[in-house]
Amino acid sequence: MRVIGLMSGTSYDAVDAAAADLRLDGDTLVLRPLGMVSAPYDDGLREALGVALPPASVPLAEVCRLDTRIGQAFAAAARRANRELCAGSAELAASHGQTVYHWADGGRVHGTLQLGQPAWIAEATGLPVVSDFRARDVAAGGQGAPLVSLVDLLWLRGRPGTPVALNIGGIANLTAPDGTAFDTGPGCALLDAAAREYSGGRLAYDAGGELAARGRPHRPLLDRLLAEPYYALRPPKTTGKELFHPGYLRAAGVDGLPAQDVLATLTVLTARTVADAVRSAGATEVVASGGGTRNPVLMSELRRLLAPTGLRTSDELGLPAAAKEAYAFAVLGFLTAHGLPGTDPRATGARRPSVLGSVTPGRDGLPAPRGTGAAPRRLVVTTEADRAEGGAEERGRQRPMSRDR
Repeated sequence: MRVIGLMSGTSYDAVDAAAADLRLDGDTLVLRPLGMVSAPYDDGLREALGVALPPASVPLAEVCRLDTRIGQAFAAAARRANRELCAGSAELAASHGQTVYHWADGGRVHGTLQLGQPAWIAEATGLPVVSDFRARDVAAGGQGAPLVSLVDLLWLRGRPGTPVALNIGGIANLTAPDGTAFDTGPGCALLDAAAREYSGGRLAYDAGGELAARGRPHRPLLDRLLAEPYYALRPPKTTGKELFHPGYLRAAGVDGLPAQDVLATLTVLTARTVADAVRSAGATEVVASGGGTRNPVLMSELRRLLAPTGLRTSDELGLPAAAKEAYAFAVLGFLTAHGLPGTDPRATGARRPSVLGSVTPGRDGLPAPRGTGAAPRRLVVTTEADRAEGGAEERGRQRPMSRDR
């Protein structure tokens, strides 16, 4: 089945659309990446989203407008991916949507809201659409995140030692082979907030970590940030911009500090909280993905703190680091279309595995599942080496990657 996975992360800068050929071969799910296209949100939509995110309060009329405009943006990205990556042959779209609120309180998640009306995607492409993935896991008592943990567990199964999958987006999360998965902390959320704040909105993020590289960590500020109670919670646990937002940063006492020192401090905060989480998992190898992997200052600090544990990016194992989450939702959509669970209760804390999401019919109705219907036990990604040996089909074109987080 040829599936387009659609994702916009907590940096809310673009919609990424990754296309994949997926098939079940016994207990193995085989993924052939076809590439990714990225469509930045227009300035007006990005600004409207930023104004609407927590801790802001917005009227329902604005929620309706955002749901429509985000849905249209996702629809345009899906249509482009189908044309450029699949030659019009896609069979399913799987849309994560845009998270605007994750209702976490007292270690429990009570609800979650992703906007981006899937009817626009179905109408624009003619494809059936799986969407609203997180709500079913929350209803089953889970955290609703990190949902990519099932994909990580299948993908890293069989690797030697204790490999841990790490995604550094606006929020960072990890998955360990024993099924433990959780959000480690702010990832790039506070870094991005500081870059916007100190530049008067001119910078969306600290490109290449250039500001942080010129600064020195401010120890009193770092100590105040590390005192955040979230870090002491036991997994499973999730967080978001409901906690780590610009107001949180101001409340930590950054007034009067040079911008570069604040960015340097926040870089250490992200690296330190990730490294602490990795150590708690007993990792022997860390496979990283997400927009944060493109920040060399952050990655250098992570390598220093993680040593001697090795740190590599998912590109080395066949999944582009900037596209991994979009591919993961393509997998979750494929599983839903086949009536198969998309969660591991060990990762989210749910009472049971769940078939995720809601399905919006396409022009020809609902998706037609194929295969045995048995839940896969592992995921294999076809690579350049596989093709060189004649063991895989031609991969297709790769497109430029976005800063999805």
